[in-house]
Amino acid sequence: MELSGEWRLQHYEVGQVPPLQLADPGLDDRFWMTAAVPGDVHSALIERKLIEHPYYGHNDIKCRWIEQKEWWYRTKFQLDEAPSRAERLELAFEGLDTFATIYVNGLEIGRTANMHRRYVYDVTGIVNRGRNTVAVKFDPLFLHNRDKAQMQWSSYTKERPWIRKAAMNFGWDWGPRMVTTGIWGKVYLKRSKRARLDSVYARTDTADKDRATVRASIEAKCFDRSAELTYRACLIDALGKTAAEAAGKLERSCAELSLTIDCPELWWTHDLGRPYMYELEVVLYAGGQETDRYRKPFGIRTIELLLEDEQGRNAFAFLLNGVRLFAKGSNWIPVDNLIGSAPDKRYTDLIELAVESNMNMLRIWAGGIYEKDIFYDECDRLGVLVWQDFAFANALFPDYNADFMDNVRQEAICNVKRLRNHASLALWCGNNEIDWLYDMKSSDGDITCPFYGESIYHALLPEVLEQYDDSRPYWPSSPYGGNDANDPEVGDRHNWQVWHGSVYPRRFGEPTKLDYSIEGVTFKNYKKDFTLFSSEFGMHASANRHTLEKYVPDEEFYWGSVEMAYRNKDTNHQKGILLMEGYTGIPSDIEEYMRFSMLTQAEGLKYGIEHYRRNKARTSGSLIWQHGDSWPGTSWSLIDYELLPKASYYYARKFYQPLHLTLDHEPGEPLKLWVVNDRLQAYSGKVMLQVYDLEGRLAKTLETAAEVGANTAAKLGEWEEPDILGGLAPDRALVRLSAPGWDCEDNFYYLRDPKELDLPQAQLTASVDAERGVVTVQAAGAVARLVTIDIPQGNVRMSDNFFELLPGESKTIKLRQADGQPMLLDRIRISALNAVSTTPLKG
Repeated sequence: MELSGEWRLQHYEVGQVPPLQLADPGLDDRFWMTAAVPGDVHSALIERKLIEHPYYGHNDIKCRWIEQKEWWYRTKFQLDEAPSRAERLELAFEGLDTFATIYVNGLEIGRTANMHRRYVYDVTGIVNRGRNTVAVKFDPLFLHNRDKAQMQWSSYTKERPWIRKAAMNFGWDWGPRMVTTGIWGKVYLKRSKRARLDSVYARTDTADKDRATVRASIEAKCFDRSAELTYRACLIDALGKTAAEAAGKLERSCAELSLTIDCPELWWTHDLGRPYMYELEVVLYAGGQETDRYRKPFGIRTIELLLEDEQGRNAFAFLLNGVRLFAKGSNWIPVDNLIGSAPDKRYTDLIELAVESNMNMLRIWAGGIYEKDIFYDECDRLGVLVWQDFAFANALFPDYNADFMDNVRQEAICNVKRLRNHASLALWCGNNEIDWLYDMKSSDGDITCPFYGESIYHALLPEVLEQYDDSRPYWPSSPYGGNDANDPEVGDRHNWQVWHGSVYPRRFGEPTKLDYSIEGVTFKNYKKDFTLFSSEFGMHASANRHTLEKYVPDEEFYWGSVEMAYRNKDTNHQKGILLMEGYTGIPSDIEEYMRFSMLTQAEGLKYGIEHYRRNKARTSGSLIWQHGDSWPGTSWSLIDYELLPKASYYYARKFYQPLHLTLDHEPGEPLKLWVVNDRLQAYSGKVMLQVYDLEGRLAKTLETAAEVGANTAAKLGEWEEPDILGGLAPDRALVRLSAPGWDCEDNFYYLRDPKELDLPQAQLTASVDAERGVVTVQAAGAVARLVTIDIPQGNVRMSDNFFELLPGESKTIKLRQADGQPMLLDRIRISALNAVSTTPLKG
């Protein structure tokens, strides 16, 4: 029984009222406000209009008082029958944020100290037939960290290392401080008779096209010592037929079993095959009577982390069902600062967007949460692998404290057991950037103490995984490996030379250097990076116009305003200006800022990722920082807070295509034509390279025979720039790559940066067909650079946006509003960098 009915919420000063008085079943709480569970205090106050929305303007600062108060939740539930002697009633909380005391019928039953854990309490002897009351008190955090030793290093705030809570709550370089509290997970009451399943753990031992073996472990809790416990387990295919089954007896409430499946359907990422899911069913019997049942989707697949290739060279590559994968994806932060009230639909939308952009991996970043079940369920369903960080980010942690370490151990066990059956889960990772930054900060003299927390990632977590999940690889940190823990020759790498200006190469113990110059931050530095796996890299871009206008006061909506600066939480705003200065030029107003920053981010990521993909014989993955936003700001995200993709997202749809044509070129140097193939079949055919002047006239066509093997990259040809241009000025040239017989999109390249182009004025015309939900755009006069379709509405999906259009060509774009709302088609505006905004005619 889920306790999702009416909950009441109220706040008090710390110690204002004795706790037992507020927990008393007879307390009259009629005048408390109502609140949703799951949810959070901030969202309840927003809904009741007791605070202004904290995402608008500087309103988040007005809400700081919330974290200083004591907050109480109360609810009632009806029990038709009191538990019998052979029954147990357990009260489960899937998420309590963070220091809570729980009362049932006025009696304290437990205390919590970890947002990341699930808590279960036996309330059999406390509940009554009839009405029962649950009360939960949340302490302000300062009561639990004010007497703790401060760590020398804890990014953004010194208060968080002792508190097992989402680090981003305290502010990060893409979001504000918003310290939440409340019941952020489901609450339910479970009645069990004689025995219940405590754990079902299933993993694929072996799998190929002929046969697969699934090994399962069952643990039960028995409340009747005289009962013999037995089980029946089976795998059920998509047609409802039993593919494999086993039955037996539990010894000491445990059982090990094996299921063998002939001609199995394997789980693949969506780009390599079908993410096929069986149903795993386990039925528990006590004395021959069914007493509990587990049934959840289960994917048969093997996953390995390859650290050395066949030639004995270092590698960092995922093998899915024996196939070496190029990981294409992004880093995932929480979908909202108000985590508890974020709807499941927001998760589905963001993961669907990942799939639509050809991503096959998402990395759960350590400064957020172990995500909600909906995230992993959707990744299983849609065929997306998950890199899962443990929740330790950018700080030292007190591993010398036994109570803290026990809390961490229970957190790890809880989440490993919860997530280990998911086919999508590919890797456990100990932390984000701690090993790497500890050395850097020690070398700079910012840290002089021991590596507090080291034993968590290098001892405790491996021990937990050895006991509770032996089916997938573990990696101690990200980045990790080599001569400075961020070495392109070993392990995975975070490339923050681009954007942050980190100077490389660097070795352990060497002082860090930053180069805040155009050359130091430019995305052209990506070509110097021959990493084995790039797990974090990126650059800022503005949010879309609708998102900014919704949350920025009108009088502050201009380039250089205090409010626009407040949207950017990065440490040095000059980095973004330098990046644009070197590529597009410095924007002069808000319009140019939105366009220039989006274009720089999109072209920069394309530049870097195409480099990584051309080198796929060595490099095996690129995970962009970051996928979405938890708050409407300026950030590294591909998709802004209102679920509107930026230009970089639409670019990603193309540069992450499994079959992709790409050009390796620098000004004045040869043009090198490549094809990258991530598919498991070879391709042969013809590839065309066409050169246009910027008025759209075709100046040259080259056609070359092309062959590319399965899961490889191949160089097709190389031509000197003057030979390709044939007298055409390089600042007036556009190159188009196409392969008419292949399933891949055309790719466009300008041979000089935007600020150097002699770009003529283009004209755009457009028409909209409301019945079909499409808009058709046509260019005239010149190539239209970065054609942008803008609708003042959130969660709008388009088949394409931010694209190039040659004069005389037209493009039809499908539109839909993903929440099912009517499209504001009468408010569409279409523009380009070199074309004024136009309103489509109604078709």
